[in-house]
Amino acid sequence: MVIWTDAAKADLRGIYDFIAHDSKFYAKKVAQEITEKTDILESHPFIGRVVAEISDENIREISIYSYRIIYQLMDGQVFILAIAHKRRRSEVQSSGQALRKLDDNK
Repeated sequence: MVIWTDAAKADLRGIYDFIAHDSKFYAKKVAQEITEKTDILESHPFIGRVVAEISDENIREISIYSYRIIYQLMDGQVFILAIAHKRRRSEVQSSGQALRKLDDNK
Protein backbone atom coordinates (compact mmCIF):
# COMPACT_ATOMS: atom_id res chain seq x y z
CA MET A 1 0.00 0.00 0.00
CA VAL A 2 1.24 3.50 -0.84
CA ILE A 3 0.43 6.08 1.82
CA TRP A 4 0.98 9.81 1.33
CA THR A 5 2.06 11.72 4.43
CA ASP A 6 0.53 15.11 5.12
CA ALA A 7 3.89 16.73 4.34
CA ALA A 8 4.03 15.06 0.91
CA LYS A 9 0.44 16.12 0.17
CA ALA A 10 1.38 19.69 1.08
CA ASP A 11 4.41 19.49 -1.21
CA LEU A 12 2.21 18.34 -4.09
CA ARG A 13 -0.29 21.16 -3.43
CA GLY A 14 2.61 23.64 -3.40
CA ILE A 15 3.88 22.36 -6.74
CA TYR A 16 0.37 22.59 -8.19
CA ASP A 17 -0.09 26.14 -6.90
CA PHE A 18 3.29 27.26 -8.22
CA ILE A 19 2.65 25.90 -11.73
CA ALA A 20 -0.98 27.08 -11.71
CA HIS A 21 0.19 30.70 -11.62
CA ASP A 22 1.12 30.16 -15.25
CA SER A 23 -1.15 27.31 -16.32
CA LYS A 24 -3.83 25.39 -14.45
CA PHE A 25 -3.78 22.81 -17.25
CA TYR A 26 -0.09 22.00 -16.74
CA ALA A 27 -0.41 22.21 -12.97
CA LYS A 28 -3.06 19.50 -13.05
CA LYS A 29 -1.04 17.44 -15.53
CA VAL A 30 2.15 17.55 -13.45
CA ALA A 31 0.35 16.81 -10.17
CA GLN A 32 -1.48 13.89 -11.75
CA GLU A 33 1.71 12.47 -13.27
CA ILE A 34 3.54 12.73 -9.95
CA THR A 35 0.70 10.87 -8.24
CA GLU A 36 0.58 8.21 -10.95
CA LYS A 37 4.36 7.72 -10.76
CA THR A 38 3.98 6.56 -7.14
CA ASP A 39 1.52 3.82 -8.13
CA ILE A 40 4.36 1.56 -9.30
CA LEU A 41 5.81 1.56 -5.79
CA GLU A 42 3.05 -0.71 -4.55
CA SER A 43 4.27 -3.59 -6.70
CA HIS A 44 7.93 -2.53 -7.05
CA PRO A 45 8.94 -0.73 -3.84
CA PHE A 46 12.69 -1.15 -4.42
CA ILE A 47 12.64 0.46 -7.86
CA GLY A 48 13.94 3.75 -6.47
CA ARG A 49 17.50 4.43 -5.48
CA VAL A 50 18.64 5.03 -1.91
CA VAL A 51 18.65 8.74 -1.05
CA ALA A 52 22.35 9.60 -0.95
CA GLU A 53 22.13 12.28 1.74
CA ILE A 54 20.33 9.97 4.14
CA SER A 55 22.06 6.61 3.42
CA ASP A 56 19.22 4.47 4.71
CA GLU A 57 18.19 1.44 2.62
CA ASN A 58 14.56 2.10 3.50
CA ILE A 59 14.50 5.71 2.33
CA ARG A 60 14.46 5.86 -1.45
CA GLU A 61 13.59 8.17 -4.30
CA ILE A 62 12.23 8.16 -7.80
CA SER A 63 12.33 11.12 -10.15
CA ILE A 64 9.87 12.87 -12.39
CA TYR A 65 10.48 16.16 -14.16
CA SER A 66 12.70 18.18 -11.82
CA TYR A 67 11.26 16.59 -8.67
CA ARG A 68 12.37 13.84 -6.35
CA ILE A 69 9.66 11.68 -4.81
CA ILE A 70 11.11 10.62 -1.47
CA TYR A 71 9.59 7.57 0.15
CA GLN A 72 10.17 5.14 2.98
CA LEU A 73 9.64 1.40 3.16
CA MET A 74 8.26 0.44 6.53
CA ASP A 75 6.28 -2.60 7.70
CA GLY A 76 5.50 -3.69 4.14
CA GLN A 77 4.09 -0.30 3.22
CA VAL A 78 5.39 2.63 1.19
CA PHE A 79 5.14 6.08 2.75
CA ILE A 80 5.55 9.06 0.45
CA LEU A 81 7.49 11.52 2.59
CA ALA A 82 8.19 14.48 0.34
CA ILE A 83 8.19 15.81 -3.17
CA ALA A 84 11.31 17.95 -3.40
CA HIS A 85 12.81 19.96 -6.22
CA LYS A 86 16.13 18.42 -7.22
CA ARG A 87 17.97 21.61 -6.26
CA ARG A 88 16.72 21.54 -2.66
CA ARG A 89 18.84 19.05 -0.74
CA SER A 90 18.01 20.47 2.71
CA GLU A 91 14.33 19.50 2.34
CA VAL A 92 15.35 15.91 1.73
CA GLN A 93 17.58 15.87 4.80
CA SER A 94 14.73 17.32 6.88
CA SER A 95 12.42 14.59 5.61
CA GLY A 96 14.90 11.95 6.67
CA GLN A 97 15.24 13.43 10.15
CA ALA A 98 11.47 13.63 10.57
CA LEU A 99 11.21 10.08 9.37
CA ARG A 100 13.68 8.80 11.90
CA LYS A 101 11.61 10.50 14.61
CA LEU A 102 8.53 8.62 13.34
CA ASP A 103 10.46 5.34 13.55
CA ASP A 104 11.58 6.12 17.11
CA ASN A 105 7.95 6.60 18.18
CA LYS A 106 6.84 3.17 16.99
